[in-house]
Amino acid sequence: MNQAGYDCILIPGGGLLADGGLPPWTAARLEKALEREGDAKWILLLSGGTVHKPPPLDEAGFPVFESRQAAAFLAARGIDPGRILAETSSYDTIGNAYFSRVLFADPLGLARLLVITSRFHLARTRAAFEWVYALQPLRAEYQLSFEGVGDRGLPAGALGARQERERASLEKLQEKIERIKTMVDFQRWLYREHAAYAVGGKSEGLSAEELGSY
Repeated sequence: MNQAGYDCILIPGGGLLADGGLPPWTAARLEKALEREGDAKWILLLSGGTVHKPPPLDEAGFPVFESRQAAAFLAARGIDPGRILAETSSYDTIGNAYFSRVLFADPLGLARLLVITSRFHLARTRAAFEWVYALQPLRAEYQLSFEGVGDRGLPAGALGARQERERASLEKLQEKIERIKTMVDFQRWLYREHAAYAVGGKSEGLSAEELGSY
């Protein structure tokens, strides 16, 4: 790997279509990863799915994990599967950040990270990842970079609704960033209060236009 490169490229989840395929905006993230793959040792694909809609099912009736579909996309385009990591525990952007750190970055010593996501998702992704990778105690001196790609394939109505939701979600996130500073406090909050991970948690209802971007 080039000394100016990265230990790992990370791709946050972007959702799946009803048939289990990848939507265009997720494919755009992966295509950018293909352009940059020579700059990194690993490519880490994030997300088991989303809490906002039921997962697609395979022919045997088992849930289709988004990161596994993304892994198949990259492998079909020539990336050595031995360089691809797939995380299946997260169901939102905060979870993408947390599980990428505790399951991969910390154990593997991955410190120089490039996060690639859609432009509509970039500001909240940056905030979530910078928060999680600053939680104490630190296992490394993390160096995070971020790159946005076009919001390909989103109808104007769905894109506008998602952009508004992103703005509102980022405002809510800022309060948590100010309040939670350690991994212990974060873990307690995640599993006691976060709707996607707490027992009995309920996700927010989304409009049809908002769902079109998940």
